Amino acid sequence: MAGEKVDLTGARETLLMTLYGKALESRLPHSLLQDRFADEAVRKIDYDFSRLKVDSNLGLGFAIRAKTLDVCVADFLARYPDAIALHLGCGLDTRIFRIDPPQGIDWFDVDYPEVMELRRRLYPSRDRYHLVAASVTEPDWLAEVPRNRPAIVVAEGLTPYLAADEGPRLLARLVSHLAGGELAFDAYSRFGLKLMRLNPAIKATGAEVHWAIEDPHELEQAVPKLRFIGEIPPYKPEQGARLGWSARLFVGLWKLIPAMRKVGRLLRYRF
Repeated sequence: MAGEKVDLTGARETLLMTLYGKALESRLPHSLLQDRFADEAVRKIDYDFSRLKVDSNLGLGFAIRAKTLDVCVADFLARYPDAIALHLGCGLDTRIFRIDPPQGIDWFDVDYPEVMELRRRLYPSRDRYHLVAASVTEPDWLAEVPRNRPAIVVAEGLTPYLAADEGPRLLARLVSHLAGGELAFDAYSRFGLKLMRLNPAIKATGAEVHWAIEDPHELEQAVPKLRFIGEIPPYKPEQGARLGWSARLFVGLWKLIPAMRKVGRLLRYRF
């Protein structure tokens, strides 16, 4: 399967950035993710990953974010053995293989048709694993998802690429369709979006970022069924210690300065 061609641009191409970062981190001796599927996928794809300029700090940052969300999802599935997991804008992330959910769980990965076709070529199929080939902002795909079971909805690296009016509409459709559950995703302030636009990988892909969330309670007003649970702390001391000095400085400022803490956060809601 060597030499899988990819033809992705803009926001779609950024999925290669996160995939490559997670693969790099998984090659480390004491990897946090130990994501062999991501590593194998990178080796199969015919693409010049060097143009994305993903370094070890960025790779570790992706891995920490992914691991934190993995724990959140796994915790929900342990509490609700008949649940469904809904991964929005999944890209080439291998969360289902990292978590390896119990047999009673139905898992839905949602992304563009060309992304799903690439997933089919790179990753194995498994029971009760559903690939939904659609833009997350299209309304019709939700008909494929059961509405009578508890649901954990996770989105990683998706929200900034949505238009500011699309995000709340998407969440409103989700909570209206699903019986109840939790929602976990990363969100960025306006300053955070400015920093994202300076990222060499974002520049290389030409991706545009739009949706900023300054106050998590804004979404409670826009989507009344949502209840903000709190932020999920992404950095543990042992994880931050593995970062380079410049990244450790950023994390230190992030913890000390309120405006920096809003740059990028992991948010958790109940509905």
